[in-house]
Amino acid sequence: MDLFDYMKEKQLETAAPLAARMRPRTLDEVVGQEHIIGEGRMLSRAIRADRLNSVIFYGPPGTGKTTLARVIANTTSSAFRQINATSAGKKDMEDVVAEAKQTLGMYSRRTILFIDEIHRFNKAQQDYLLPFVEDGTVILIGATTENPYFEVNKALLSRSQIYELKALSREDIITLLKRAVTDEERGMAAYHPVLSEDAAAFLADMAGGDARNALNGLELGILTTPLSEDGCIHITLDVAQECIQRRAVLYDKDGDEHYDVISAFIKSMRGSDPDAAVYYLAKMLEAGEDIKFIARRIMICASEDVGNADPQAVQVAAAAALVVERVGLPEARIPLAQAAVYVACAPKSNASYMAVEKAAESVRYVKTTVPPHLQDAHYQGHSDLGRGIGYKYAHDFPEHYVKQQYLPSEIENEVFYEPTDIGYEKQISERLARLRGRKEQE
Repeated sequence: MDLFDYMKEKQLETAAPLAARMRPRTLDEVVGQEHIIGEGRMLSRAIRADRLNSVIFYGPPGTGKTTLARVIANTTSSAFRQINATSAGKKDMEDVVAEAKQTLGMYSRRTILFIDEIHRFNKAQQDYLLPFVEDGTVILIGATTENPYFEVNKALLSRSQIYELKALSREDIITLLKRAVTDEERGMAAYHPVLSEDAAAFLADMAGGDARNALNGLELGILTTPLSEDGCIHITLDVAQECIQRRAVLYDKDGDEHYDVISAFIKSMRGSDPDAAVYYLAKMLEAGEDIKFIARRIMICASEDVGNADPQAVQVAAAAALVVERVGLPEARIPLAQAAVYVACAPKSNASYMAVEKAAESVRYVKTTVPPHLQDAHYQGHSDLGRGIGYKYAHDFPEHYVKQQYLPSEIENEVFYEPTDIGYEKQISERLARLRGRKEQE
């Protein structure tokens, strides 16, 4: 690096956003992620001992994936190279691999290759890396916001240790904010900022676990707020609210968050918690989830988890799905909320769902034949074969019921539907018990 390159790099560091300038340089400066870099943890020991093997850091934005890579770059004796999968191509990887081979051969130094947004590489690009990761030419550090089990080559995964980074806690982000306002070298201390406790708490809350979001808000507040009479810039709650007016909803419609939120939504309805149900509904709507997908899930829950305890639940859900298709957003959120709340508050029974599951298992494992008296006798000659003979028409008998074998002989005594004594299903249970009792007496 010549003098001009050095000066250019220094200028870029100075002009970089606060979140970039405040990135920790050592492992001791990292805030949060105690579950993977806490004292005595495997990753922490590997970084400190400079014995790192290939790893993939996975987690939401602003949780420290790139930060950990930078810390490794600052502490390792290996050569360190970084590329971003959004802009790099195969030629960039070929150059890194060629340089890594030369470094290993001439200086016996390993090369750590950090690939940010590794999920952006296609299968062919990921396949190219595989032999060089396997033979140790490069040690891979990948960073991704997507679930690596969905987006990263299985062969690369098998050769890498996966570490999941969690969203930072409120306390972690407050720590980073306070560090930023007092740091004279990389932070904002030169502006003499005074960050109030309630402003710090608000920024931390609204950041949603994303340190970058909180620091960007703080920087905007400091750079746009005039000096007070005491010569300081006071970041009050009002200023903080102006800087972050709305929290970005963390939601990836193709990854973990999609599955996690819809899972929580369904479980909340099943668990009879309307407050949680409408919260997860609102989160999906805010993030732009497909409203028809949400409507389908409500209909399924209405039938699977409410069932005959309240047969009207599936009607409400189906009606809401129809209204959703007719009116669209933003009004569609209203029938969706009505249906979700109705299903959440309805009495619950999965007896009909369990009945078909048990019946399906019987179908798979027991070979049966339809009883002759239930077989079709409409076609000419079928009655000569004994089909349909002896069938009793239920409507010709009291209560429109008559004792008769309906199940195949091989499973004649099986009971698949066992109604509960909850909601309307209690009436069904009582009627079935009476009819089954009559059947036994007859």
